[in-house]
Amino acid sequence: MSHSKTRSSMVGVLVAVLATSFVMYVVSGFSRTVSAQETSPGLVRKGKVPVSNEILKIKLPRPVEADLPNGLHLIVLEDHRLPQISFQLIIPGAGGFFDPADQPGLASFTASLMREGTPSRTSAQISAQLDLMAATLNANAGNTSTEASLNGSSFSDQASMLFDLAADVLLHPAFAEDEVARFKQRTRSNLAQQRSNPNFLAAEMFAHAIYGTHPAARVAPTVASLDRTSREHLVEFHRTHYVPNGAALAIAGDISLAQARTLAESRLGAWKRSDSTSSVAPIPEPALTTGSKIYFVERPSSVQTNLIVGAQAIELTNPDYDVLHVMNKVIGGGPTGRLFLHLREDKGYTYGASSALDARQHRGDWAASTNVRTEVTEPALRDMLDEVRQLRDDPVSERELADAKRSMIASFALSLESPAQLLGLSITSWRYKLPADYWDRYPERVTAVTNAQVQAIARKYLAPDRLQIVAVGDPGPIAAPLKKLGVVEAYDANGKRIEN
Repeated sequence: MSHSKTRSSMVGVLVAVLATSFVMYVVSGFSRTVSAQETSPGLVRKGKVPVSNEILKIKLPRPVEADLPNGLHLIVLEDHRLPQISFQLIIPGAGGFFDPADQPGLASFTASLMREGTPSRTSAQISAQLDLMAATLNANAGNTSTEASLNGSSFSDQASMLFDLAADVLLHPAFAEDEVARFKQRTRSNLAQQRSNPNFLAAEMFAHAIYGTHPAARVAPTVASLDRTSREHLVEFHRTHYVPNGAALAIAGDISLAQARTLAESRLGAWKRSDSTSSVAPIPEPALTTGSKIYFVERPSSVQTNLIVGAQAIELTNPDYDVLHVMNKVIGGGPTGRLFLHLREDKGYTYGASSALDARQHRGDWAASTNVRTEVTEPALRDMLDEVRQLRDDPVSERELADAKRSMIASFALSLESPAQLLGLSITSWRYKLPADYWDRYPERVTAVTNAQVQAIARKYLAPDRLQIVAVGDPGPIAAPLKKLGVVEAYDANGKRIEN
């Protein structure tokens, strides 16, 4: 690439960054106009950015798609504004969801070690080559994900070399004994350290409360599972689960379908189909939770309490998704959400409070969380529960609802500036078999949500007998107050039940 072209590209990137920064400044200024005076007397409205009530009309660029003979699905989103490409190779059936029950973490171990060398390249050589190319290449498999992924990016004139490396890592991982030993050593230390992290303990216990024995409850591997894992386990998991059946290669950037197909067929054409059914196996639903309960993880001498209040929710394709998403924005979607305004701005209990909706291929969850000083554990938890109660009992004001919806649509519009984000939307459409205009109609669907629908959805999914509560903290000052709020099950930091 010539120096003039490089300078031109850099200038283009700078202009785009400045433009995006300006838009984000305007949007953030607007988002601060949420009905703060109605919900938080301590906040003063400084001004209001003019906004339009017109529904955002968009038509996203459509990717071009093709199927390769070995079953690999190709998704290409052309964008020639910058000389770069990024890709995601999605492999259903290779995520931690499909770990053996007695060996949690095997999928994540396999993905991590794929990147650590092949018969023709050592881990150091792969890293050096990527550095020289200013490229990235990583393999991942979440502990509860149904998929594994291989992700990479580079300048478009380095795409051929990037796919050489990617194909080698995907098809010929060495799982060398010395790399496995080093991986075990550093991972064992990380697993031990995370048990001292109260945020991890809270997330682990909440997953247990919501999902029980379902694979979605697997927040992290165990040291025992790590120690049990051998090179043979890694080789067998890779051989069985890393197959092109149902897989998708999605590429965005400075590339055409013809170029992408040539790369895919030349590098991955030898990737053979398998008789494995893991990639197309039905995803089971977690058992429904029954009754509300408080799960208390004892952490003596802790100076704060980590709190989570949540419930089982929905899968992404559920018709209630958009309304539940708007409801989540109202109560805990960032610094304009009710939880943040109440617990931080009004009461000063915490530095932050938020909520999130996790909608998956199976029934997911909704959760609100915060960390508070030990001495305010009881009032903070009561206030969290009261915010949830208000969603059920009182309609959201038209003004607050409109502000929440506009903020969601503005964030969505900003995300469309990134080819990688657009590619992510295309992958989601492929994964969930969404209608072709699903994302085009997102602003329309969000705008159509009413306060009556938000209240109804809160009553449906956040009913008192559905809520699960997790607290991690010092048992001395907070055990008794928690018992005043409901049935309490106590656990130690290793997840072992403490019998009273």
